[in-house]
Amino acid sequence: MKRLKELLKILVSLKRPPKRAVKLCPKCGSPDISLSSSLDSWLTPEQYVCRKCGYKGPVVLEVDVEEDESVQS
Repeated sequence: MKRLKELLKILVSLKRPPKRAVKLCPKCGSPDISLSSSLDSWLTPEQYVCRKCGYKGPVVLEVDVEEDESVQS
């Protein structure tokens, strides 16, 4: 039982921080993109709108960013 607790302690210490997904506009690459309305994903299919280039559509790019990288930028 003692070895199991030690192993669990080691595994917890090795746990990686969670990744954060950033949504980007597929047309211009801007992160300034949001759902077009509060009903998206609930009553209607998701529609995203880019505030920079005016893109509107269901497709966005999702990029995983680790916490260390997001702090640097």
